[in-house]
Amino acid sequence: MNISLPALLFVSVLAGSQWVENDADAAAPPRDHVRVALDPLVDLGEQGAIDYARLDARLERLAEEPGMVGLAVGIVEDGEIHFIKGYGETLEGSGEAVGIDTRFRWASVSKGVAGIMAAKLEEEGRLSLDLPISNYSSTLQLPEGNQFSATLRDVLSHRLGIWRNAYDDKLEAGEDPDDIRAMLGELVQICPVGACWSYQNVAFDSSSEAIERGAGKEFETALVEELFGPLGMRDANASRQGLEGADSWAHPHSRGRREVPVTDAYYEVPAAGGVNSDILDMAIWLRAQMGHYPDILSRAVLDEAHRPLIETPGEMRRLRDYRERLSDARYGLGWRIYDYAGHEVIGHRGGVNGYRSFILFDEARDTGVVALWNSNSSQPNGLQFELLDMLYGLEKRDWLELGEES
Repeated sequence: MNISLPALLFVSVLAGSQWVENDADAAAPPRDHVRVALDPLVDLGEQGAIDYARLDARLERLAEEPGMVGLAVGIVEDGEIHFIKGYGETLEGSGEAVGIDTRFRWASVSKGVAGIMAAKLEEEGRLSLDLPISNYSSTLQLPEGNQFSATLRDVLSHRLGIWRNAYDDKLEAGEDPDDIRAMLGELVQICPVGACWSYQNVAFDSSSEAIERGAGKEFETALVEELFGPLGMRDANASRQGLEGADSWAHPHSRGRREVPVTDAYYEVPAAGGVNSDILDMAIWLRAQMGHYPDILSRAVLDEAHRPLIETPGEMRRLRDYRERLSDARYGLGWRIYDYAGHEVIGHRGGVNGYRSFILFDEARDTGVVALWNSNSSQPNGLQFELLDMLYGLEKRDWLELGEES
């Protein structure tokens, strides 16, 4: 289903502005960010490095690909939201178009939220990233009693020395995450704590216990009250009800365009994969990562969360199709850091059954892209690299695999 290219509606960037929804003023926290009616925004005015009309045409094509159902994309250039639009349907065959207020799952892009929240709480003196995780988590057990030496920083950067994705199968089978975390102590240690990177979900979510201890409130409440709310991310939350209770939400699809059920598993480990939002909220989150809300997220918090802590050599094997441009993969507090053709870029990808997502930005150029879609297709991942090629003036590549030059 195609959505026609809209005219530019009301957009302004004002300190202390109010949010506008369908031309009706609604109260919002004082902040400096974009106001836009709940309609697509495509900047067709004077262009910088990014050709939005060209990208829009390619995204229209992408939405028609066999593995796609719905897609939402937001782009920030030079610190401002220049592009935000939905494509396709919330549910195959429903005729309900994806809008910029359609809610999707972030999946593992949620890990960066946990990293930012923990860094913020440390700055405020409410927890320490360098205390043993046993100070905060009553459930996590590690081989050789390493929960008494592994720090919260080690948890958030996947440096626990246990095998990759340990017991995700038990989580997906419906077992209680608290019980699973206790079982992790029975594993064989693959390397000393801090010495190697091995991606986790169940263990990573012990960070939600730390955040709850530091904030003195439930994990989702802490995110909404101390991050999402102050930033103006009105549709962001971390629960299944927060997804399915939306007026417009993207249903998950797999094996082409077949709808699949929403499952609870990764909502049970919310720091690892529980965040939901619409694309407008995600674009605001993108601006926040580039320092545009210093009263909420200071430069020190952002630097702490985004700072590379460990190399991730296996990541380059997974991204081998992009090696022409991409190298030097590292990891911070829930964030991936890469070299892209000589430029440092920061981001993360996410995926649970029926949903995919990504965020990627160049902080030095104050530019980045976010995307959410409701299928298991990996094809949209190429968008982030087409955008970077435009930004850096590199030779075009068909990273979206549309069978034509980009």
